Amino acid sequence: MDTAWLGFVRLPALLRGEPWLGLAGQEGWISELIAMLLVPAEVYLASLFFARQYREKLGWWRTDRLMDKVLSEGMSWRWATDASSRFTYCGPECLQMVGYEPSELIGHHFSRVIDPEDLAGVLQDRNRRTDTTGAWTGVRTIYRHRLGTRVMVDVSAKACTDMKGQYLGLEGVTRSFQPGTIDDRGLAETRRRVAAVIEERRLSTAFQPVRSLSSGKVIGAEALTRFPGSPVSPDAHFSHAESLGLGVELEIAALESALEASRALPRHLYMAVNLSPDACLDPRLPAVLGHAPLPGERIVVEITERHAVEEYAPLSEALAALRRCGIRVAVDDAGAGFASMRHILELSPDFIKLDRDVIAGIDADPARQALGKAMVGFGAGLGAALIAEGIETAQELAVVTDMGMHAAQGYLLGRPSLSRDDWAGWALE
Repeated sequence: MDTAWLGFVRLPALLRGEPWLGLAGQEGWISELIAMLLVPAEVYLASLFFARQYREKLGWWRTDRLMDKVLSEGMSWRWATDASSRFTYCGPECLQMVGYEPSELIGHHFSRVIDPEDLAGVLQDRNRRTDTTGAWTGVRTIYRHRLGTRVMVDVSAKACTDMKGQYLGLEGVTRSFQPGTIDDRGLAETRRRVAAVIEERRLSTAFQPVRSLSSGKVIGAEALTRFPGSPVSPDAHFSHAESLGLGVELEIAALESALEASRALPRHLYMAVNLSPDACLDPRLPAVLGHAPLPGERIVVEITERHAVEEYAPLSEALAALRRCGIRVAVDDAGAGFASMRHILELSPDFIKLDRDVIAGIDADPARQALGKAMVGFGAGLGAALIAEGIETAQELAVVTDMGMHAAQGYLLGRPSLSRDDWAGWALE
């Protein structure tokens, strides 16, 4: 209004006339009057224009904020599982939602991202919400982030079947409402449950036989941890403990369980136990192995590929101390990733265990055969014996035997067993 008044008074002067005088007697008073009337109109229109611009910018800002909110709080992660609840597809959103790359989830059980108790609740709620098409929506639960945080989610999915109606798995969408939200009480309770498993030794040891390919006799047994009464895989337990900072604690507990169980193994067999590089560096390890009920010559430490090793010197020193006690070293899952090959080059193991991914179908795959032959030559050059993992067919067994591999294990040669009678029977084979 002040601007309009200023224009009303000053504009006629700019037109070389006194405003009130022009109105009284000058001939140009009409043009001056029009000018005085137009200025307030122009100012008014300008104010409308700028007000509209402000509202539009405000609207754009609100829309932008809303989109950010939708993207951050309503992110959707698409996934699929097979009939055994293992991931067959993971959208890239899983990295932001639960902290895993898609490649780290595919092939793993769904329990890697959800606690067993929460998974049980999902299954119950799903049964109540499933419609006639096999689809269900709106199941609320909590996922476990890789770092241990708890994420509130809404899960929807549908069952997939083949032409005969046989169940093939699930296709689903998980929507995160509060990504990364930490539920301190829930996290503390989860940590308490894992700690209880460790402290109360609610785990057991199964052994799987390792057979010589030249004689067919059992020469060793790999210790495999089991969690009685748990619906999830042992790998999920170790991953869960690791996400809570209790991974090494669980490994030490599993090692102690395996050493105690090894008392029942035939005396001519060695016992192989899996340990991560972090567990090998734990200061408690020498004492635990030092009190083992069997001599060091009968113990093989298999280095797993759970973590990349940045500095090999400390790990090599730790393993050298164990080797001085007669303990031998194996690199597990060779061929499954780059880290395992680095382990071989840096640690000079006594055994190289070829991963099941290399062995599966080796009888019909020239590429796998070429890799197997190369690894036999590579191992010979290092003075390391090759062990083929995951032998499931007679054809696979024949091929790895012809290649000159030292030993093998797999379902064809003997399944993991908790039975001491089975262990004792290996002495007779």
